[in-house]
Amino acid sequence: MNSDSESLQDRLLDWLLANHVNTHEQKLVDCKEIDGVDNPPKEATTLKSSELELGGTPQTFQLGEIPTVQERFQAVLKRRLQIQTENHPPLFPWESQIVEYPDCVEERSLALSPTWGWMAQRSKLSLPIPLPENIFRELLEQCQTLITSSLPLGAKLVQIVEGFFPSESQTLNDIAGLVLRSTYRSVDTLGMMPNIQSDYSDLQPRQQMALSLLAAKQLLENLTLPVSPSHPVVERQWLTSAGLLTLRVEYISQGQWTQLHVHSDLPTKGILKLQGSGTKATAKSSGSGNLSVELHCQQLNPTYTLEVEFPELDQQSLLFVINPTI
Repeated sequence: MNSDSESLQDRLLDWLLANHVNTHEQKLVDCKEIDGVDNPPKEATTLKSSELELGGTPQTFQLGEIPTVQERFQAVLKRRLQIQTENHPPLFPWESQIVEYPDCVEERSLALSPTWGWMAQRSKLSLPIPLPENIFRELLEQCQTLITSSLPLGAKLVQIVEGFFPSESQTLNDIAGLVLRSTYRSVDTLGMMPNIQSDYSDLQPRQQMALSLLAAKQLLENLTLPVSPSHPVVERQWLTSAGLLTLRVEYISQGQWTQLHVHSDLPTKGILKLQGSGTKATAKSSGSGNLSVELHCQQLNPTYTLEVEFPELDQQSLLFVINPTI
């Protein structure tokens, strides 16, 4: 009887142990095969999702950390700072009060751009292709600097252009000699710019040199007014952004007295300043039209200068030189 009871107990214990082991092993198998089964256990699925959301690291919270409260606090703080900034915007160091600035800045007026009023003359140059605006502007400024110089024309041309071609003085001298021997209306005689169909920037350096020297020669000729008893009258025209400027210079010699009369047709209001032999004469107009200025000198001066100002077009004046000869 006892043996039968013990035998039954042993079998029951074996069955319980076997059932417990099988159940535990099944759970371990399910956990190991989460990635390969259709319905993994709920606990394993939850753990796997948490790891995916946090980049593989389970999220842990320290005591006292409350993310929701922190987010709310940050939102309230951000809103309060925004309100304070709107009600009391910060000032720049140079500001003493709030200043309204325009959304965009208008383009500078023509009067603030150096040599802009005189730029239209670029289209009047006799060249195979037009010069770029910046090249013309630089050439004009250099011509204005050297217009009263006593240097020979060839030396002036080289000095005007050499800033574009540093360390090329010998080549510039050679090409300047060709330019002086040819007329600017016959640029083909240079033999180095045939059938030019490209822009200035696409030309070879020697072609750019020749073109720049030709332009400088024409500018100097336009800015120089030679007069003499045999040729007492000379005229020049210069195209401006407001229209055509026309100058007519008359040279009158009476014994020891020399008289210069400058008659002009202005496209806008301007000022004429004629100076030489220590004397100066100025005329001002309130609008476009005719304006004259004259100068009487006891001795013949090598050079006289005529300064034309158009305040509405340019801050810089245009300088002409008058060379009277006997």
